[in-house]
This record gives sequence, structure tokens and C-alpha cells, in this order.
Amino acid sequence: MKLRIFTEPQQGATYDDLLAVAQAAERLGFDAFFRSDHYLRIGAGAPGPGSTDAWVTLGALARETSRIRLGTLVTPVTFRLPGPLAVSVAQADQMSGGRIELGLGVGWFDAEHAAYGIPFPPIGQRFEMLEEQLDIVTGLWGAESPFSYAGKHYRLTDSPALPKPVQRPLPIIIGGAGARRTPRLAAAFATEYNIPFHGVEETGEAFHRVRAACDLTGRSIILSAAQTVCVGADEAEVARRAEAIDEDPAELRKTGLAGTPAEVLDKIHQFRELGAEHLYLQVMDLADLDHLELIAAEIMPHV
Repeated sequence: MKLRIFTEPQQGATYDDLLAVAQAAERLGFDAFFRSDHYLRIGAGAPGPGSTDAWVTLGALARETSRIRLGTLVTPVTFRLPGPLAVSVAQADQMSGGRIELGLGVGWFDAEHAAYGIPFPPIGQRFEMLEEQLDIVTGLWGAESPFSYAGKHYRLTDSPALPKPVQRPLPIIIGGAGARRTPRLAAAFATEYNIPFHGVEETGEAFHRVRAACDLTGRSIILSAAQTVCVGADEAEVARRAEAIDEDPAELRKTGLAGTPAEVLDKIHQFRELGAEHLYLQVMDLADLDHLELIAAEIMPHV
């Protein structure tokens, strides 16, 4: 199993904060650095310094790292038109030497759309947009001649389909716990299916649905999960780290990966037994780089 660091910059992080975490994650041997794609803080708290743009951030990190993979969990289809999105992601992939992964989803946070004047259509329409965006992005990257597309929501005419990503194909991640549309789209388009912030039992059920959908398409994809992480060398350190992110240690033990390294390893192994190949560790305190050091030293060698 590969461990990946996952950050939530909309909760208050500058580019320099993200750079420090990404470079520490690379130095410590984590497989990837991912970030959310949000424009507004979620929940109570001071809004400063504000969010940062996901793809501007990843393009910059591509030039300031050399090994670690980079991506989004996940970019909403409402934020960007599919043609320009394909250009941005392909360019970032070139800038990184082929280390970019695109997580793409329907979006859910209506308040950030209202705050920045982004249309937020109903969920059924957003799923239609997601399928068309997947068609277009993969079509542009794979086209060997001018690319055209006529859909319900998007139309492209004689696109030069440039630039191309270094990776052919560039990995696409589709996530969520939906029972019908999500497994179908993952089986048709994704390199990886991710289920975020669900328990072991629910994760296993979601994996089963996606495997069944993949059986119908004849494809196999990577399965992954995302969990909030809070590890301490002892109980006092666990409590300190939980307090720093306004969480209760007992609750985090139930809903995430919290506790001593031995406790967290036990739960990680449960996800691995389900077939998870990637595990995204949601790190909420970006100033606590010692947390990454502990995970790298005490957990990573045993997964």
C-alpha cells in the first residue's frame, strides 16, 4: 500500500505552507501530495488567508519537487470548462515530468459557488457534466488529429487537442460513495476509485460495487480510501494533535486513523485487506511537520 498526503488548503494555508508540506512529504518518502480543490473555508473559523487555486498550486509544486506525485481530490466539474482544464492539467504534467493525477468530481459545496459567482446546477445535471468532461478530457489527450465534440453541455469544434500530457494515459481518479452513477463512471473512465472518510465496512461495500461495475467493462482499476490522520507516540501526543485540529481523539479513532502507530497500523491493514492500494492521509495541521516524520518512521515501513 502506498501512503499519500492529502491537504485541505481552504481551511487556511498559503502556497508556502503547501510547499513546505509537499517537500517534507517528498523527503520522507510518501508516494504523493494531494490537495482539495475548494475556494471557501468549510465550517466555522477565520477565513484567512483564504484558499488558493488548486491547479496554479500544483503547477508551481511541479517545479519545486522532483519525485512525488501530485494531484487533486477532487476538482469539481463546475469550476472549469473541460477544454481549458485539459490544457492546465496537461501543462502541469509536462512541468512535473509526468507526475500529475486528476481527481474529478461533481462538486457539492454550494456556498463556495455563491461566494465566487460560479453556477451550481442540480446534482443530476452535474453528473451529466462530469461524464461529458471525462469524455472530452480523455478525448483531447488521446486525439491524434483535431478533436470535436457535441454534447448536451459542451461543444468543441476542431480543437488542436494540445498540449498533451507526458503520461499516456494520465491517471484519472473518480471518488465518492454513490451506489450507481459513480461506480459506472469509475469503471468506464478512471484509473483509480477513491472513497473518502467512510468506515471499513462502508468502504468494502463501495469497493464491491466498483469491482462489479469493472467486471462489466472488462477493466481493472486501483482502489483507494482517504482518512483523517492523527498519530501520536503516546496518548498525550494524540490528544495534543487532536486538540490542534478541534477534534476529539475518541471520535477520531472511530471515524479516521487516530491513536498510536500500532493502533493506526491495525486499521490501515483493514483497508489493505479490502484491496486498497493507495491510502490518502488527510493532514489538517500543516505546520506540524513532526507529524509527517512520525508517520514516515513508525507507520510507512509496515504498510
